[in-house]
Amino acid sequence: MTASPDAGTGISAAIRSRYGSRARLSDSFGEPVVDVAPEDWIELLDFARAEGFEFFDWLTGVDEPPDGFAVVAHVFDPVAMAHLLLRTRVPKEDPRLPTATGVFRGANWHERETFEMFGVVFDGHPDLRPLLLPDGFEGHPLRKDFVLAARVAKAWPGAKEPGESGHGSPSRRKMLPPGVPSGWGTGPAPDQEERGE
Repeated sequence: MTASPDAGTGISAAIRSRYGSRARLSDSFGEPVVDVAPEDWIELLDFARAEGFEFFDWLTGVDEPPDGFAVVAHVFDPVAMAHLLLRTRVPKEDPRLPTATGVFRGANWHERETFEMFGVVFDGHPDLRPLLLPDGFEGHPLRKDFVLAARVAKAWPGAKEPGESGHGSPSRRKMLPPGVPSGWGTGPAPDQEERGE
């Protein structure tokens, strides 16, 4: 069964009529995308559900430096076979949104993961506690400014740099792996310090 050709047009017209300039409509691979301010987030989710987009697929964050984070949700209309991508942005200094669990109960797990990985706080969430990382973990690993210290402590297992194979041209200056700020990795690895190496 394929999507109705006017399914995306119908929801786009309904959103345009309801929100006017408060919503920015665009297109991604032929599917409608709606961007709203954080204060319209829950109302938009509720409106989409009332318009037939009752299947909650997923919600996540996207780090968009330097300003903040996008929070993105994908919902689906099983009758019209139509997809809808909903987005909002929260500032990096205080990334907060009201929880969507009152509209879609399935948002619970996704908001917990987004909180843990990006640091976006979902006000009113029934149980916003860590989901995937070990107890005591500090930081939000999917933020682009999160330092991947393990890449400094343990050599990258990928291909060798030119000249490191023992033959060929001499090695160029070693570059740090992605996610590691300059100045890291100049001393011994943390576990070597503990062992006195």
